[in-house]
Amino acid sequence: MRESLVITGCFVAGVLLGRFVAMPEFFTEGGVALYVLYGLMFLVGVSIGRDREILKALRQQSLKIALVPLATILGTFTGTTVVSCVIQGRSLTDCLAVGAGFGYYSLSSVFITQYKGAELGTIALVSNMLRELTALLAAPWLVRFFGKLAPIAVGGATSMDTTLPVVTRYSGKEFVVVSMVHGMTVDFCVPFLVTFFCTI
Repeated sequence: MRESLVITGCFVAGVLLGRFVAMPEFFTEGGVALYVLYGLMFLVGVSIGRDREILKALRQQSLKIALVPLATILGTFTGTTVVSCVIQGRSLTDCLAVGAGFGYYSLSSVFITQYKGAELGTIALVSNMLRELTALLAAPWLVRFFGKLAPIAVGGATSMDTTLPVVTRYSGKEFVVVSMVHGMTVDFCVPFLVTFFCTI
């Protein structure tokens, strides 16, 4: 929760700086964001590669565990398709690109900004931040009304890190491995799906 509020605060501070302070072009051209993205992807790879527990847990699970991220991906795309029919001014592929962030706002918003511009990139950032905050704040109600897998699905790519504590608390420790495998799988899909929908 605290981490999400810190990230939200950083985003708001960035908006205020961009609005009221003359920033150097070096920051606003997008080059810095792209290099930060490369560094972020490298660190994500390192964290997954050195976590032997994830690989060990994968070997112990059946193939049924793959149905959870698959359901999350299909459910997200179904929801974004419905949203694209309701809102005006955005194509189906724009909505699918935003949805394909699966809560991974730091990665998806940079990709979308690069391909589609700052406006849609900002929408992706806010949308995916709200997804994570919903998982963090509404986990007990999600479990109560939709079942123990609901916080994992809502958390999307964050279910292996920032939303894992609430999954553990409200869904139970037996869902930790499911949550981690789910988050890792969805996380891996984000750059491919986002760029796919941005380029078609």
